Amino acid sequence: MTVYSGGLRVSEVVRLKVTDIHTDRMMIRVEQGKGHKDRYTLLSKKLLEELRSYWSIKKPPVWLFPGQPKSRPMSSRMAQRVYAKAVKKAGIKRKGGIHTLRHCFATHLLESGEDIRTIQLLMGHKSILTTVGYLQVTSKSLQGTKSPLDLLGSPDSKKD
Repeated sequence: MTVYSGGLRVSEVVRLKVTDIHTDRMMIRVEQGKGHKDRYTLLSKKLLEELRSYWSIKKPPVWLFPGQPKSRPMSSRMAQRVYAKAVKKAGIKRKGGIHTLRHCFATHLLESGEDIRTIQLLMGHKSILTTVGYLQVTSKSLQGTKSPLDLLGSPDSKKD
């Protein structure tokens, strides 16, 4: 849920600290993501509910998802195993690893009408071309697109 909610890379989700969850702003702080850059991304209300429930049980002191020992973050490999186990338990047959959730985050934002620049910032891409490469035009977005000709008023509707 955390990867999909914020479009995080697996290396970013495993290094989240409890203090990176900013409930007042509904944002997740990604510290030193790819390219050693900090950024903020989205924190969904649904994820916040789940994280609060998780925190009340586990009470992780530093790392949101601690590893072994608990003073260290979970490894990327362990996060991938957790994801694979959840996929199997849910009976999902489609292929794709945890990184697919990041692609879905960007694609679903695009389909919901979010602009490409905002998606670029949320994903932490240095170049807009990287963001464009992630996204694919879907039939859903094509169906909702009007021709520029249809957006023009009819010649009879103009009043002098």
